Amino acid sequence: MNGPPGERPSPPPSPLSAPTAASSGAGEKGLKTGALGLVSSVAIGLASTAPAYSLAATLGIIVVGVGLQAPIITILAFIPMLLIAFAYKELNASDPDCGTTFTWGARAFGPRTGWLGGWGIVAADIIVMANLAQIAGVYGFRLFGFNGLAESTAWTTAAGVVWIVVMTAICYIGIEISAALQRWLLAIEVVMLVLLSVTALVKVYGENPPPTAIEVDASWFNPFDVASSTAFTAGILAAVFIYWGWDTAVSVNEETADAARTPGRAAVISTVLLLLIYALASTSAQAFAGIGTEGIGLGNEENSGDVLSALGGAVFGSTGLGWFLTKLLIFMVLTSSAASTQTTILPTARTTFSMAAHKAIPDEFARVHPRHLTPTWSTVGMGIASIAFYVLLTAISGNVLADSIASVGLAIAFYYGLTGFACVWYYRKVLTRSVRDFLFKGLAPLAGGLMLLYFFCYGAFDVYADPDYGATSIDLPIFGETGGVTVIGIGALAIGVVLMIVQWAVQGSWFRHPDVPVSVADPADAP
Repeated sequence: MNGPPGERPSPPPSPLSAPTAASSGAGEKGLKTGALGLVSSVAIGLASTAPAYSLAATLGIIVVGVGLQAPIITILAFIPMLLIAFAYKELNASDPDCGTTFTWGARAFGPRTGWLGGWGIVAADIIVMANLAQIAGVYGFRLFGFNGLAESTAWTTAAGVVWIVVMTAICYIGIEISAALQRWLLAIEVVMLVLLSVTALVKVYGENPPPTAIEVDASWFNPFDVASSTAFTAGILAAVFIYWGWDTAVSVNEETADAARTPGRAAVISTVLLLLIYALASTSAQAFAGIGTEGIGLGNEENSGDVLSALGGAVFGSTGLGWFLTKLLIFMVLTSSAASTQTTILPTARTTFSMAAHKAIPDEFARVHPRHLTPTWSTVGMGIASIAFYVLLTAISGNVLADSIASVGLAIAFYYGLTGFACVWYYRKVLTRSVRDFLFKGLAPLAGGLMLLYFFCYGAFDVYADPDYGATSIDLPIFGETGGVTVIGIGALAIGVVLMIVQWAVQGSWFRHPDVPVSVADPADAP
């Protein structure tokens, strides 16, 4: 692990990974170094957000909440993501550790805060894996016309489990294979989204526009036209989800060429590219389908979980080339969720790998494959945990599964926000050194952290806590009837506190003598 020069010595390598570290191309912890360049890192960052799946699952929800202002809400959600991307970039420049928030939180605030930051990543990824697997299963059947199987919980669950197994195996085999697959899947995804968007706009402004069409208007980009502050904040909360995932580009920093610079640049580039994709797609979809509550209208709650499927046939048609493009659109959402399944395994496996290498969780999770130079226990463990959580939720109720996905936003806001605050606190002594340091090490991360803290508190204790929000509610002993989204989201983070206490009691070396001591960037050493 590479901290600022002169600040602290590098920790000794884990005994379990020491033999592998001597292998050709293995880094300090045993992972394969220099395997990824900037293009592969950007591809992984973009693919992790699953643009097609995220739009399909979220755009309808945003429209229901804010109406015609959905495009500007989608655009504004980019702001906190970009600000936190700068925090990742600056922290990675000082310490390119694959534990990211776990390591950086510990450096800034101590081992307990760092541990909980690492848990936030793990919790968010395990929860979202359930929905990604479900979408992959459903779309796999739809692609081949097995609509009956796509409606079966048992069959879609089985297919989802198969997807998790396949993607876990790819991540296990090697980071280079994972990156190559991501580049191909992402290319299909972006091309299809652009084709859908351009075709939709051409038809809106053509001689025979669809009856649902409405021409693009400047009011769509005026946030002050949103009906209420509550609707505005709820819309931003939903839209933040579609940008989540670019940090995977930083999680694989120890396997990236120029580890101190490339991952941070990839994170910022990925976020900006996502803004362009989402702005075009959300505007064109709304112009073509409108916000009506029937048919292909984006306000139709029957389509809120998947607006692209309903839109594809209407935009491309159902015969000839149109039929092929509609099928290709379904394939795109399938590959989007599958790609995101893979790139969700990557950061979680590397987070737990780093935690184990620093003695914060059992040593077994620090094992590295002698030939593939990838985390073994951490990768397989992520796959097993995801399957267990997915099967458990589908067995309980589809409503619980739906609310669990909404709760991911709380975990995202928690660990992204923590990273922003960690950046400001770690670099506090150098913020007056230059305008650049003040802006990118201080102001931007602080603003991003404060925004996400507000969204977390507002979402957890107001919007999501409402028993009428979401599909479930739970009667808690002290708080009374509470929305299931809040219960699942806060409960997932609370489980981390319990696990941390257990780890502290069983193997407490990390908490008593962390090899990532609380520190501050020295003006002479900080990048």
